Amino acid sequence: MILDDFIVATKTGLFCRYGDFYLDPKEIVKDAVISHAHGDHAIGGNLNVYCTEATALFMKHRYKKFAGGAFHLKAYEEPFILNEVKISFVPAGHILGSAMVLMEYEGVKYLYTGDYKLQPDDTCEPIEYVQADVLITETTFADPDTRHPAAEEEILKLNATQSNIMLGTYALGKCQRLISLMNKYCPEKRILVHHSMMPFVKIYEQKGIDMGKYEMYDRKVMKNNPANMVYLVPPMVFRSYFKAINVIRVFATGWKHLQNNHEIQLYVSDHADWEDIIYTIGQVKPVQVWTNHGDGLQLKNHYEKSLVVKLLT
Repeated sequence: MILDDFIVATKTGLFCRYGDFYLDPKEIVKDAVISHAHGDHAIGGNLNVYCTEATALFMKHRYKKFAGGAFHLKAYEEPFILNEVKISFVPAGHILGSAMVLMEYEGVKYLYTGDYKLQPDDTCEPIEYVQADVLITETTFADPDTRHPAAEEEILKLNATQSNIMLGTYALGKCQRLISLMNKYCPEKRILVHHSMMPFVKIYEQKGIDMGKYEMYDRKVMKNNPANMVYLVPPMVFRSYFKAINVIRVFATGWKHLQNNHEIQLYVSDHADWEDIIYTIGQVKPVQVWTNHGDGLQLKNHYEKSLVVKLLT
């Protein structure tokens, strides 16, 4: 029997009281099961952190000695038990080390997606599907009007200009994916990386990911080469250099409102779009879908006659 209160949304995060742990808590807790290392899912300071090795490496770089008390590293499909709830990680395809969390209790399977994507990505483990009675899915882009174009086609837009490009991107996941895509599809481009992103790139390489060619940003190099340079910077730097001259400003994101006033719109998203969510539901074959991170109302309406859809947040 599905327990309606197996996962409950609280101000601290998604709480499983049957296992007495939190999924991606927003505040420090005793036992935290972390899906992936992005800052809105993985805060520092939890006493016990259960995650993949890559997630731990990213968290330890970001939070240093405040990353957490004890890290309990788990491989994909390696089961462990917290207070009678059996847990295992399944590749989510979002960034390196990202995991969906499969929880089993009293014969019922609950699958928490964290953030996930279906598009191919050479820089992380591809998503894998397992069947579950309840799918707890992110709904960041759960809108029938949202379709993420293929990243392999989007990246070709950068070849339309020889001007130097300042490319705004997130330091973890998106940055590494873009470096890989440019090496493959934009061979004329010389890739420069902001110093704050470099440690994450190095962890990817440490974990066996072939990043291709890139180099640390050097102002002289950019100044002396007026063409075909791409300078990857994190969002804060991108926003602070809004008056940068002699460069085309591009921001890689699935959000349309963040593409305003840019000469090139680069729609590269690391999340599932509407069709991806529908497809995932078809693969997991749940009896119920619980939604999180975004607006699940359109999903609820879509499945009105065929599936129980509950909005957790």
